[in-house]
Amino acid sequence: MRWQTAVVTGIVRRSAVVSSFIFRLPELTPFIAGQHVSVRLTAPDGYRAQRSYSIASAPAGSDYLELAIEKLENGEVSPFFHDVVVVGDEIEVSEPIGGHFVWTPEDAGPVLLVGGGSGIVPFISMARQRALVASTAPMVLLFSARTSGDLLFREELMALAEKRDGFELVSTLTRDAAPPEGVLTGRIGAATIANALGRLPAKPRRVYVCGSNPFVENATQHAIDAGVEPTMIATERYGV
Repeated sequence: MRWQTAVVTGIVRRSAVVSSFIFRLPELTPFIAGQHVSVRLTAPDGYRAQRSYSIASAPAGSDYLELAIEKLENGEVSPFFHDVVVVGDEIEVSEPIGGHFVWTPEDAGPVLLVGGGSGIVPFISMARQRALVASTAPMVLLFSARTSGDLLFREELMALAEKRDGFELVSTLTRDAAPPEGVLTGRIGAATIANALGRLPAKPRRVYVCGSNPFVENATQHAIDAGVEPTMIATERYGV
């Protein structure tokens, strides 16, 4: 795997536990929306820790790499980013990885994206890419978060939905009894999936599901129960 030394040029707080880290690389390797990279930390004694994170930035129109990293208290890498890393720091970053969980404008649609928590990050890249190339492929993003404060990139996603060019956002909260206007409550279930599918003009050509293991298992089964062919479903799971 090819590695580069990237410089942190910006840090943006997305929620109480998620921040975006903006990297400048000596050479930005072309990537596809949905791919991820690994970051590698090396301690003074030579010990190395490595984790993979989905890319949030879009392939088109940017000369930087954005990773939205959730702080996991028991994690080995994420606490370092949140507690130690500052603008100007150098971090080793791998070349883009992954080929099964990607979307390009040429793939068209309709497409259903189902994300739980920070599992929404690869979908940010897809939504941004779609907007940057002026694609009108039907795309519905179903986003499950705990509270309104955990609705990552909400303003940006709402702005994309307000363009009414075929992109729709459906959000639901699992631990917030007073959600913002237009936001649902409750975990993603059969009815939620059916509602999202009903917003598409035809059966989806592809369904992408990203989140924790339980979230992915649950959402995938509900999609199958709603009539989506299992071969049309791509999944990505995250951990510590």
